[in-house]
Amino acid sequence: MAKVNQNFSNLVPNYLFADIAKKTNEFIKANPDKKLIRLGIGDVTLPLAPVVVEAMKKGCDELGVKETFKGYPDYEGYAFLREAISGYYKSFGADVAADEILVNDGAKSDAGNIGDIFSEDNTVLVTDPVYPVYVDSNIMAGRKILYADASEENGFCAMPDKNVKADMIYLCSPNNPTGACYTRQQLKEWVDYANSMNAVIIYDAAYEAFITEDDVPRSIFEIEGARTCAIEMCSLSKTAGFTGTRCGYTVIPKELELDGTNIYKLWYRRLSTKFNGVSYPVQCAAAAVFTEEGQKQIKVNISYYKENAKIIADTMDELGIKYTGGINSPYIWLKCPNGMGSWEFFDYLLNNIYVVGTPGEGFGKNGKGWFRLTSFGDRENTVEAMERFKNLLKK
Repeated sequence: MAKVNQNFSNLVPNYLFADIAKKTNEFIKANPDKKLIRLGIGDVTLPLAPVVVEAMKKGCDELGVKETFKGYPDYEGYAFLREAISGYYKSFGADVAADEILVNDGAKSDAGNIGDIFSEDNTVLVTDPVYPVYVDSNIMAGRKILYADASEENGFCAMPDKNVKADMIYLCSPNNPTGACYTRQQLKEWVDYANSMNAVIIYDAAYEAFITEDDVPRSIFEIEGARTCAIEMCSLSKTAGFTGTRCGYTVIPKELELDGTNIYKLWYRRLSTKFNGVSYPVQCAAAAVFTEEGQKQIKVNISYYKENAKIIADTMDELGIKYTGGINSPYIWLKCPNGMGSWEFFDYLLNNIYVVGTPGEGFGKNGKGWFRLTSFGDRENTVEAMERFKNLLKK
């Protein structure tokens, strides 16, 4: 008789955003006349940059001509894209070679799949609050999971405890959901901790393009010692609006070895077995992101979202509500007013001002009493949502 993976029974019944979608859809069905504004899920709303669209069209055209037709792509991505990404890293001082970059269909996929190359006996350390994929994928594998507390007291930047033994460490900076960022000194502490434990850091840099402060690293590979303990994942979803286009990349330094095994080679072996690569037109579009014109155009969109974040943050300031994020991050992580719980506040906003956010409790126990708003919405809707927010909470 076939048997299922019983580790799945240890998962919470529904993914966080599935619960939000269910509640939201029920409200819409019951209130078809209400204008709902979504500031919950971190999906973008601005279109792809023109230079990206043109590059994708050109890639499609090339597939229609025998002389330029492409079949299966390279598993690790075409050299032209990996070289463009390597140049991008060098632009902010991180030394990452093109042959250490592996192109994927988004950081979420690799963040969930990277565990395939690690033993189920490894102990996993995540910060709490935490992006659910880090936890759920390791629950599916049956690994023991430990939590480093990120809280209001430490600015939602959990730091390592030398008395805690961990083998796999998940870090995200700028953080989803809290918007908090590690400084260079803080990240160096994590790197030193990982090296001392012979552990690996799986570093999610999906929001690096929103960083503006000099003391906040764009990549873990700006930190001395990271090349012997870290894997970095990044995505074009928020950087360039690729949430529906799907493209990202993982960096594994060639010298990274664990238990006598080269990690790049191990991941490549897994990749070539389970993944057939990202399509040629999408990789052409991704390469355009890293051109001079591409960087100019995507920064216009990023500035738009950062202004939305400022509008939300200014509203929190006006109302005297505590929050993190909004400076180097597209997320505002706010403390629910009047001692409300996260889901209580979700229902309060949905039923009174028809605004959808994300309950912090869905990201872990330290998210209780906190709430995430995203700046990826339309400007007009963001302004209107904050006006509704003020009218409700000033009462």
